Amino acid sequence: MASPPRAPHLDPVGKLASTCPGQVVWTSPNRQSALFRADCFEMMKGIPDNSIDCIWTDPPYFLSNDGMTCVAGRMVSVNKGSWDKSQGVEQDHQFNLSWLRECYRILKPAGTIWVTGTVHIYLSVGMAMLQSGYRILNDITWEKPNPPPNLGCRCFTHSTETVLWATKAAKGSQYRYTFNYEEMRQANGGKQMKTVWRMPAPSSEEKEFGKHPTQKPIELVERCLQASTKPGDIDLPPGFVPRAMLVREPLRSRAWA
Repeated sequence: MASPPRAPHLDPVGKLASTCPGQVVWTSPNRQSALFRADCFEMMKGIPDNSIDCIWTDPPYFLSNDGMTCVAGRMVSVNKGSWDKSQGVEQDHQFNLSWLRECYRILKPAGTIWVTGTVHIYLSVGMAMLQSGYRILNDITWEKPNPPPNLGCRCFTHSTETVLWATKAAKGSQYRYTFNYEEMRQANGGKQMKTVWRMPAPSSEEKEFGKHPTQKPIELVERCLQASTKPGDIDLPPGFVPRAMLVREPLRSRAWA
């Protein structure tokens, strides 16, 4: 006996694919999650206003400055590609404004966004958020137990990254963003979860399909989504995450890695 046709609201992958450019390269068996290969700016243009519950994104940090770093005991170039090269303070900030404003448009009135960064960009991202109408809720510190050594010995070893969490809902408005407080408390042994999260870098198992130069641990993305989404929410993060529709982070070159 043939299965009844799936209702449109139960097939978000098909709905998004019908309105957005790009190629669907992976879907989960229940068609509730997917990975698209597309120009992220063009793809977001096909997403209706006020339609996304949560966005998790990892934008360029503009770290490709011809310097050196240490990977697995070897000295290697920090250059990742033209998309990661700074074009100067003003142009870099305008880039952050452009993609954050597009994210703001597609978020639901109570939607939230998570943005990773280092000192190289999070100051610009935070200001761009405020200029675009977001309300910043928290700045999470991701602490890395085994960061790359400081080869230059001219500053402290970089061992953390910042994750800014913000909402489209204004303070005092009728819209309430999702925060699963009790779930986070239980995950922390019955105590309130603080804003410093100690997690290792991506494991070898997470690099099964190849290593991305700015890859984030699945645990980090999962915790953010567990804290701020409900089953059935439509999310736009840049990785394989349960319950999520997946869009790559905004690259200035507008090309996928």
